[in-house]
Amino acid sequence: MMLSNKAGQTRSPDYARAREKMVKEQIVGRGIHDHRVIEAMLRVPRHLFLPEGLLGQAYGDTALPIGDGQTITQPYMVAFLSEALALRGNEKILEVGTGSGYQAAVLARLAERVFSVERIPSLLEKARKNLDRIHCHNVVTKLSDGSYGWKEEAPFDAILITAGAPSLPQPLVDQLRTGGTLVIPIGDRNCQRLTRLRKGSHGVSEEDLMECNFVSLVGEYGWVQREKWSPL
Repeated sequence: MMLSNKAGQTRSPDYARAREKMVKEQIVGRGIHDHRVIEAMLRVPRHLFLPEGLLGQAYGDTALPIGDGQTITQPYMVAFLSEALALRGNEKILEVGTGSGYQAAVLARLAERVFSVERIPSLLEKARKNLDRIHCHNVVTKLSDGSYGWKEEAPFDAILITAGAPSLPQPLVDQLRTGGTLVIPIGDRNCQRLTRLRKGSHGVSEEDLMECNFVSLVGEYGWVQREKWSPL
């Protein structure tokens, strides 16, 4: 994307300034306080995770389409989800729903390791390129039904599901470490409640965070859609 000045000369858009404005108005201005989350949102270039035709909207207050019926999450929601996990920096995280890779890139600045699962091959391929482009080498990706989690790498200190589920997938609860936190949108396909689950030694507790609207979690423990899976 190129812009023209009054003399007709082309210039590159100032993404860094747009990102600073986004963080000031959409993130800090709406109540995000975790300084590590704020710094991650300042550093991760959202425009690099979008299709070419949407670069001009990269730092707007909205979700945007990334193909295959999926979206890149609204910046405020990315920050809110990240803050809800209350990360300190040494965690091992599972993300269900890689999408464009943007949320994983933010998490990569907040935790030690991120394991991200995506069910759509074309999206995963693009996401991996996006992550490699900005040197997110602590993000490992996998093509699979994310509702099963990633059993081989469990347990996880935190789990983030970035798609709406009809109920809480039991395999994900099983893969959460005692003392860990899981955040998931639960509800129907059009509206969900963002729920935070904390796993203790005597069971789990749930907290209702807000109303939200995410794309559907498709899988055996989500909205069932029979598909054949093959590893990359």
